[in-house]
Amino acid sequence: MTHLADSAILVLGASGGLGREIARLLADSGARLILSGRSQAKLDALSVPGTAIAADLTDPAAITALIAEAVRVNGRLDGIVNASGVVAFGPALEVTDETLSELFTLNTLAPIRLLRAARAALTESAEQGREPFVLTLSGVVSESPTANLAAYSASKAAVAAFGQAAGRELRRSGIRLLDARPGHTETDLSTHPIAGTAPRLPTGYRPAAVAERIVAAIVTGERDLPSTSFHV
Repeated sequence: MTHLADSAILVLGASGGLGREIARLLADSGARLILSGRSQAKLDALSVPGTAIAADLTDPAAITALIAEAVRVNGRLDGIVNASGVVAFGPALEVTDETLSELFTLNTLAPIRLLRAARAALTESAEQGREPFVLTLSGVVSESPTANLAAYSASKAAVAAFGQAAGRELRRSGIRLLDARPGHTETDLSTHPIAGTAPRLPTGYRPAAVAERIVAAIVTGERDLPSTSFHV
């Protein structure tokens, strides 16, 4: 059982539809939050208590600095929620190098670099008797790669595979990795692709309901949330 009250948690993608809902639930449970995203203005406009820090996750140095600042603000780091990411639509063999680079930099490399930068702080949290965690959202495409989302599916499948392997290693340090793979959720992600245009999509899950399931999994100590875990 993970106790959220007084936990120091970094939420990435906090100004997005799902990240905002998760952050709100964590704050309601008494967590002390660092809220991060690309736009300081959007972070400052959030009605969620916490310290807002904009960061460019394409920059490895900015990731290291963000983790250091999160630890400085709260004196420790007990958890990370990574709800950031980008999407691109289009035929598999028409994806450009620029799109590929941005997809894998933000969806795959950034989560890996974040975990690497945070390892020492999370290990210290475990040594102090807390139950540190890192949540990733690889989504249903990491289970079922989707036509016209080939590169996006690959970037998410890669981070899911990394998390599975790294999670086994980090158990010895008391750090829990949790990957969530909900289906299409009604956020603005698909309306702001970095390439291509979203097809007409069926009505997705409500962000608030997906967030509730994810936060429940954080609290109860789950390590995997496949797509079948979401019926919302």
